[in-house]
Amino acid sequence: MFLGLLSILRRLKQSPEQEVRLLLLGLDNAGKTTLLKQLAAEDISHITPTQVHPYTLKQSGHSVQSSGFKLNVWDIGGQRKIRPYWRNYFENTDVLIYVIDSSDRKRFEETSLELAELLEEEKLAAVPLLVFANKQDLMTASPASELAESLNLHTIRDRMWQVQACSALTAEGVQVNTVSVDAAYPSDSKNNVGNIFVKHSKIYPASFTD
Repeated sequence: MFLGLLSILRRLKQSPEQEVRLLLLGLDNAGKTTLLKQLAAEDISHITPTQVHPYTLKQSGHSVQSSGFKLNVWDIGGQRKIRPYWRNYFENTDVLIYVIDSSDRKRFEETSLELAELLEEEKLAAVPLLVFANKQDLMTASPASELAESLNLHTIRDRMWQVQACSALTAEGVQVNTVSVDAAYPSDSKNNVGNIFVKHSKIYPASFTD
């Protein structure tokens, strides 16, 4: 499991036996399904565009073997025609995971607008936000810090958030426990998750080499 996510879950749920509902969103071609398959330890050699793809997962693998969280993860397609249906999956979301193609600068404005709309949704109010700056293996990828600025994450004051540089393809940055945030910490956050993220930490993008 993504170790940053594991840290969130340990604080979000009092018991690892409790089911955790994750909503995985982002534009089409952001790498959402590949990221999810890394989480599920599945083969990523054949990925097709996602429509609506419900996963029910139990943590497995050495990094999460003792935790046993049951994750109910909804991976929903990001094509423009599908986005209006995202709201059908907002109910009871524990963590919103938003994936961005860091190499596609032409779509930064589009993805920023979509995220901003999500954060205005009443059913997602105060839901912790985890942003993956994906495709860091590409030479054209923007660093996580630049994406955080582009998305205006520093203006978020109603929820916990973090941004993590990663490559779902190579798994670099996927299992990293040092996470990034610089956000406000309301005392009445949903599910009492005030300690989920590391307060006033800096952004620690993953290190990628050729």
